[in-house]
Amino acid sequence: MERIPDIGECFRLMEQYEMLPNIRRHSIVVARVTWRLIDALQCSDLLSAPVPDQGLSVAGALLHDIAKTTCLSAGCDHAEVGAEICRRHGYAGIARIVAEHVILQGHDPQRYRRGVFTAREVVYYADKRVRHEEIVSLNERLDYILEHYGRNDFRLHELIRKNFARCVELEHHMFSFLPFAPEQLAAAVLSGDQAAAAGCLPPGPEAGGAWLGRG
Repeated sequence: MERIPDIGECFRLMEQYEMLPNIRRHSIVVARVTWRLIDALQCSDLLSAPVPDQGLSVAGALLHDIAKTTCLSAGCDHAEVGAEICRRHGYAGIARIVAEHVILQGHDPQRYRRGVFTAREVVYYADKRVRHEEIVSLNERLDYILEHYGRNDFRLHELIRKNFARCVELEHHMFSFLPFAPEQLAAAVLSGDQAAAAGCLPPGPEAGGAWLGRG
């Protein structure tokens, strides 16, 4: 059976790898978005395909930037280094999510049309919807990434835009199975948090719904 860290272990690893507070807060919001998307997919009457494991997806979201603090000073690839950290701790499934949270491999619109999504795709999408700690549109996130990471390099801008075009396509197919639109995601996450806290939704893995509000 694949090893999946619980919420407490994810926070312990954040401490071990000295994740900066702002990166931790970003990761928590990405995890909240991930939790809400998985929950909505599980409840969808339009979906017959298996839904990604919620525990795996949420843990992957919490740890997707586990190496970012290190790489800010070392200049390394935080997705690659983060995946290696997860593998060292025995979390192979989390490593695959972390490795692909910046650039997704295996983009497959035909599979998406059938409602088949992986944990990697859900976390990849959730991360693209969160700028710092704010849930924003893909266009707003794209503008931010071009400004801060594009380095005024035309070729790099083209690669970033191509990556986001794939994310737009993923969004289109994923939300065709969800009861809310992409522009309603922030409100859906908030309502999901409130419902979980009130016991109206299944709690988050291991630590109940309370982890959703941790900062």
